[in-house]
Amino acid sequence: MIYIENNNLDPHYNLALEEYAVKGLDVDEDILILWQNEPSVIIGRNQNTIEEINKNYIEEKDINVVRRLSGGGAVYHDLGNLNFSFVTKNFHSNVNNFKIFTQPVIDALAKLGVNAVFHGRNDIVVDGKKVSGNAQYFYKNKMLHHGTILFDSTLEDIVEVLNVGDEKIKSKGIKSIKSRVTNIAPHLEKQVPMDEFKEILLKFILDTDSPQEKEYKLNDKELKEIEELKNSRYDKWEWNFGESPEFEIQKTKRAEGGLLDIRFSVKNGKIKDLKIYGDFFGDKDVSSLEDQLIGKSYRKEDIEKTLENIEIEKYFYNINKEDILDCLFK
Repeated sequence: MIYIENNNLDPHYNLALEEYAVKGLDVDEDILILWQNEPSVIIGRNQNTIEEINKNYIEEKDINVVRRLSGGGAVYHDLGNLNFSFVTKNFHSNVNNFKIFTQPVIDALAKLGVNAVFHGRNDIVVDGKKVSGNAQYFYKNKMLHHGTILFDSTLEDIVEVLNVGDEKIKSKGIKSIKSRVTNIAPHLEKQVPMDEFKEILLKFILDTDSPQEKEYKLNDKELKEIEELKNSRYDKWEWNFGESPEFEIQKTKRAEGGLLDIRFSVKNGKIKDLKIYGDFFGDKDVSSLEDQLIGKSYRKEDIEKTLENIEIEKYFYNINKEDILDCLFK
């Protein structure tokens, strides 16, 4: 495994770097990146940005809002949060296997006296409270796994910047965000600053006392391409927010694999302008599934027949055809 040192705090650049690492770098070895963002809300690929954020608070505090490539839910980053990214081969054993990538982080925390465990579909928890959320993105024969580590983050901002929908509150009995998250720092046997914590984690994951020997230095051409990707995608309002069209019908369902939020119009008995939102994970871009449903008759038997020829597991992890039908027609 090699690593890319990244001290940039701009989330637009950092997400461009991640994308370039998985799509543009032609290296055979796995890649590790540890990085931080200035205060930012990072939106999941399939989410409706406007409904996930507290717009007034974000504008007042001048907090960045940037969409990432991977699915899952919105998360808050600040300088008290450390992000880790693995770029590796898209082996079947790696796909949606969050535990295999979180285990090195859990082991490193154990070395520091923190009893962390993997929990749910994609979290690391300490004393029952979340300290890390994780997500994955797949591209050709490669995949990106990335996660957060709440080290000494401002928990009050986490509470204020995000909206928690009624469906999530009903399904999980959530009373407040603050009651279910915590920082790593108070649980350490010996207090260390973020820079030292980052160095400890880097050495542990790379299994070396000399990380510089495993560093991959980006050249001028690669740095230019990352900057171009930042400018063309991650700086754009169209990517980070995008227009949310008006819909006549909204259907939601909390399935094992996450929230489904399907919005569409019906004209002359046929589906139009369909959009699927949610915090689910999946391999394929859900837009191609949307295209296959648009124009179909809004009848359960017709949609069921359409879904028979679609590999739903490619779009959703732990969400099946019956979940989609139940969401559309309940």
